[in-house]
Amino acid sequence: MTAPLAADASPPELRHPDPRGVELSLLVGAVLVVVLGYVDVGLARSGTVPPDAASYGAGLGLLALLTHLVVRFRAPHADPLLLPIAVLLNGLGLVLIYRLDLATPGSRAAPTQLVWSTLGVCLFLAVILVLREHRILQRYAYVSMAAGLFLMLVPILFPAVNGAKIWIRAGGFSFQPAEFAKILLALFFAAYLAANRNALAYTGRMIWRLQMPTGRVLGPIVAIWLMSVGVLVLERDLGTSLLFFGLFVVMLYVATGRTGWIAVGMLLASAGAAVVALLEPHVHSRVADWLNPYATIEAGRGPSQLAQSLFAFGAGGTLGSGLGLGHSTLIGFAAKSDFILATAGEELGLCGLTAIFLLYALLVARGYRAGICLTSPFGRLFAIGLASIVALQVFVIAGGVMGLIPLTGLAMPFLAQGGSSVIANWIIVALLIRISDSAHRPLPAVEPGVIARPEPSVKGTPT
Repeated sequence: MTAPLAADASPPELRHPDPRGVELSLLVGAVLVVVLGYVDVGLARSGTVPPDAASYGAGLGLLALLTHLVVRFRAPHADPLLLPIAVLLNGLGLVLIYRLDLATPGSRAAPTQLVWSTLGVCLFLAVILVLREHRILQRYAYVSMAAGLFLMLVPILFPAVNGAKIWIRAGGFSFQPAEFAKILLALFFAAYLAANRNALAYTGRMIWRLQMPTGRVLGPIVAIWLMSVGVLVLERDLGTSLLFFGLFVVMLYVATGRTGWIAVGMLLASAGAAVVALLEPHVHSRVADWLNPYATIEAGRGPSQLAQSLFAFGAGGTLGSGLGLGHSTLIGFAAKSDFILATAGEELGLCGLTAIFLLYALLVARGYRAGICLTSPFGRLFAIGLASIVALQVFVIAGGVMGLIPLTGLAMPFLAQGGSSVIANWIIVALLIRISDSAHRPLPAVEPGVIARPEPSVKGTPT
C-alpha cells in the first residue's frame, strides 16, 4: 500500500494564541518598562536607585495583575492590547511627573497622580464587573445628553483658572467636568446617529453636490454647532469646543459615509473659532502666541511657554537627553500638565516621542477594530466615538505644544497631570474592552436546517 501524497494530506489546524496569555505577557513588559524608567530617573538625578523602586514596581504589578484577572474572567474575548497600552502610558506619565517633581521640590504631584490613577483603575474594574453588555447603555441616551451638557456648562459658574472656565474648584479639590461629559455625549451621539443615519444620508434637498437632510434631522446638528461655539465663548477654551464638535463630525461621517459632512463640519468649526478668536481676549492671545511664539523674546520679556516647549523639542534631537537630564521645567507651572509632552520630547527624543504616538495610534486603531467587528450600528458608533476621543485629544494637545495649532487646555491622555483626565480615560478603556469582548465573542452554534434569528435590539432605543 502506497503512502498518501503530501498534497492529499489535510493542512494542519491553525492554533491562535490565547488572547489573555498575550495580554499577560504584554502587561509584564509594560510594568518592566515603567519600573526601569523610574530607576533611570533616580540614577540620572541622584546617582542612586530610588529606595522605593521595588515597592513601586510591586504595587504597579499587583494592579496590572488584578485588572488582567478581572478581564480574563469577565471579558475573556476582549482585545489583548488595550489594557497593556493603558498601563504603559499611565506608568510613563507617572515617571515623567515624578521626574518633574524632583526638579520642583516645592510642588509634588506624582503621589497625588498615583492616587488618581489607582482610583481610575478601580472604576475600570467596576465598569468591567457591572456592565455585562454595552447595548444596555443605549437606553440612557437622552439622560446621558442632559448629564453631559450639564457637566459642560457648570464650570461657567466658577472663576476662571489660567484664563479658561473649565474647572470646578472648592477648597483644595479641583474637578474638570468636560472629561466625563465627552463620554456621555459620545453615548448620545452614537444612539442618535444610529437611529437617524438613513435620514441624514438619503433624505432632503440637493444643494450643489451635497444632499442636505430635512430640517427635523438637521436641527440637532445646527444646535450642536451652536452649543460648541457657546462653550468656546463662555468657557474661553478652544480645546473643549474642538473636541466636542470634532467628535460629532467624525461620528456623523461614520454613520452616513458622506465626506461632505467633514467639509461642512470643518467650515462651521473654522467659522466659529475665527469669530471667537477676534472677540474673546483669552482665545485671541492663544492665537497670537501661535502665530508668533517668539514675540515675547523679541519684546525683551523672555520666552513664552510655547517658545520654551519648542526649545525643549529641539534640544531633544533624535535620541533625547535621557530621563531626568532635560530642562523642560523652564516651561513653568504647566510643565506637568499641558506641556508634559515637551518633557517626553526633550528627554526621550524623536524616537521616544514616536513610540508614544504609536502607542496612542495602536490604542485608537484597536478601538476602531472593535467597532468595525460589530453588527449593531449603536455599538459600532459608540466604539468609534470613544476611540476618536483619544485621537482628537492627542492631535489637539500635541499640535498645540508643537506649534501646529493654537494651544488648548486639554490634558494628554494618561500622561499629563490631572485626576479627572486619568479617571475618564480608564473608563474609556473599560468600555472599549467591554465592546471588544462582544465583538469577538464566538457565535452560538446553530443546528443544521435552523435559521438563526437576528439578536433583538435593546428596549428603549431612541428614535
